[in-house]
Amino acid sequence: MAVTTNDLRNGMTLDLPDGLFAVVEFQHVKPGKGGAFVRTKLKNVRTGAVLERTFRADERVEQAIVEKREMQLLYREGDSLVFMDATSFEQLPVPVAAVAEAARFLKDGDSAVLQLYQGEVVGVDLPAAVELAVTETEPGVQGDRVSGARKPATLETGLVVQVPLFVNVGDRVKVDTRTGEYITRA
Repeated sequence: MAVTTNDLRNGMTLDLPDGLFAVVEFQHVKPGKGGAFVRTKLKNVRTGAVLERTFRADERVEQAIVEKREMQLLYREGDSLVFMDATSFEQLPVPVAAVAEAARFLKDGDSAVLQLYQGEVVGVDLPAAVELAVTETEPGVQGDRVSGARKPATLETGLVVQVPLFVNVGDRVKVDTRTGEYITRA
């Protein structure tokens, strides 16, 4: 579907010749001399790379309609994650590369919103935080409460985060999915 650069909105997805991009920011500029233009910041949906690009005002661009479907992760199989649609119960194998960093926060049974473009998974929307169990870390010592001191902990998905000294194996911790950092014990 073709739209003009005057119709751009944050979050809109564009199908440009060099890939699929989401609009992060845009600014209409009308200089004193010359034609108006639109300065944008675009994020590549597949790679996450951010680039700045300038368009003429009223330039036509192709809008990509990205479908969002809530799906549940059933299991991991080789280098794929098998998701099930919550409404149709259809199973969809997704290459780990397509969900990139999100795979570090997903465990079997978790729900996520998959972004599909022409049947291809191009991204995943995760909740702001997830709860994961600690599978490996150095044991905490009674009285070891040094303010701000951290130690590495491996979580059930294989993700390694820095946690306070009092966190032990078996504890459940809340992790921020945007930064990958420990928030609190759950």
